Formats: sequence, structure tokens, C-alpha cells
Amino acid sequence: MTKLEHANMAVRDIDGMIRFLQTACPDFRIRGGSDNPKDRWVHVGNDDAYIALNQAKAGKGWEPYTGKAGVNHLGFEVDDAKALRTRLLAAGYRESTVANAHPHRIRIYFYDPEGNDWEFVQYLSDDPTQRNDYELPDR
Repeated sequence: MTKLEHANMAVRDIDGMIRFLQTACPDFRIRGGSDNPKDRWVHVGNDDAYIALNQAKAGKGWEPYTGKAGVNHLGFEVDDAKALRTRLLAAGYRESTVANAHPHRIRIYFYDPEGNDWEFVQYLSDDPTQRNDYELPDR
């Protein structure tokens, strides 16, 4: 078995990213970190996975979906995509992709305060064939 255990990101505003992640994923907590002003870092997540946030040392860098090499978005499976969408909109976060329709999943996308794109998917079926169906349109 293979599963993603963590992702590591350099960000300009660690506290802003913590707020975004905990709004999207209320089960996320601070697992550890260092407040050293020269090298601040925080691990925010749950018992199974986390996002490592490191203080960026330079200005704006990567821009998703520009065709340049890099990560376009991170995707998380969630239990209730509609509730997550409601929480993020109420907190002032902006959707990046219009809502889509698929009989076996609900996918939503939001920008974090740094401009990174995040996907949240709720599967409506336990059948892997249906969950991974790419023939049906998502829009």
C-alpha cells in the first residue's frame, strides 16, 4: 500500500495557511513546529497526513496552470464537499473552478491565501470503477 503522508510547502504567511487548512479540514491540528524566526515551520494535519509549512525566504514563485513545471494542485478526499465549500466561502476564500457534476463524485476547488489551488473530492460510491470513471464528464 502507498499513501501520501505529507506535502511540504514554502509559504509567505504560515498563519494564513493554517487558517485555510483548518477551515477546509476541521480535523487538522498543529502537530509540531518551530517558531524560530530564522527558520519557522509548522506541521498541520491529522494522525494520518499533514502539510509541512515552511517560511518562504523569497517572494512569489510558482503559479499553477501556467504550463511551467510544478504542482498545479493538491487533492484531498473529504466526507462532505458541500459543507467544506460552505465553510470556505463563509471564511472569504475564493473558488478556482466552477462546481461540476458527476454521478460518483463531487469535486470542488479553492485558492488558498498564497494563490495555490486545492481540490477536495467526495466520492459517492465505494466501487473503484465508478470512483475512477473518467469517461463521464465532470462538467
